[in-house]
Amino acid sequence: MHAQTFPAIGTPGQPWGDTEIAQWRALQARKRSYADEVLTRIDALREHFDVARYGEVDCGADGRYTLFSLRSRGWDAALPVAVVTGGVHGYETSGVHGALQFAERHAAGYAGRANVLIAPCVSPWAYERIHRWNAQALDPNRNFHAASLAAESAALWALLHSLGDRVLVHIDLHETTDSDETEFRPALAARDGKPFEPGTIPDGFYLCADSARPEPAFQQAINAEVAKVTHIAPADPDGTIIGSPVVAPGVIEYDCRALGLCAGITDARFVTTTEVYPDSPRANPQQCNDAQAAAVRAALDFALAHR
Repeated sequence: MHAQTFPAIGTPGQPWGDTEIAQWRALQARKRSYADEVLTRIDALREHFDVARYGEVDCGADGRYTLFSLRSRGWDAALPVAVVTGGVHGYETSGVHGALQFAERHAAGYAGRANVLIAPCVSPWAYERIHRWNAQALDPNRNFHAASLAAESAALWALLHSLGDRVLVHIDLHETTDSDETEFRPALAARDGKPFEPGTIPDGFYLCADSARPEPAFQQAINAEVAKVTHIAPADPDGTIIGSPVVAPGVIEYDCRALGLCAGITDARFVTTTEVYPDSPRANPQQCNDAQAAAVRAALDFALAHR
């Protein structure tokens, strides 16, 4: 059982309005630097990638955040496209740094085989505040659709749709943390005026496949590679992970497009969402980054071999 740490905001049973959102936002303090921890690494990659600004998020008194992508140098329209996204939820640290680690250490190995596009930190305001939501108390990963009110989601939606039908594979890097149960799920219940229903946090790595494009062998290939780095999450006694039925070891499914998830943006044949567990006593931050990078490599290798 994880102790709840989310402060009481609003009236139980009533959804938040502007007053409650303002009260919540006033509690969100900057804890780390997007410029120092992310942009410096992106800048260091300019020799090897085309670095492009694909959007800007205006967070009022908290400033403006420019969104950047890394694109393969010498982009070839005849090649398939591989998309890697991280930091859709800003608090999920290895999503950001795993994407950057892949760019630094492995992306060059796909030159001439695929065009690689990496958006390593989709939600920089949330990255700095180690939070799931954006500055408007919206979850970016429930807001990837054409009329999105989440600026981070709208910018990435436009970027990926500009790629047309050439996207072969999209891997979106996430974490499931103890704070999901202590802070973010209670906050969601309070925001929406619903009762909080306690859940469980899986101990280990798992994948969320798209139920519309499950590609079981693809998911299994990723887990097999990640298992060399960290452990795969077992199912709960009821055969679920985070309440969803386990369809294969370490794999559950969501309807990504219907839920407005990042993995549902494109029509790529091969899509998945990684979930690393950084709070496990059997893992450390570098191991989590290694697991994310391993997942990306396995995803690209499988997709290119089976296209």
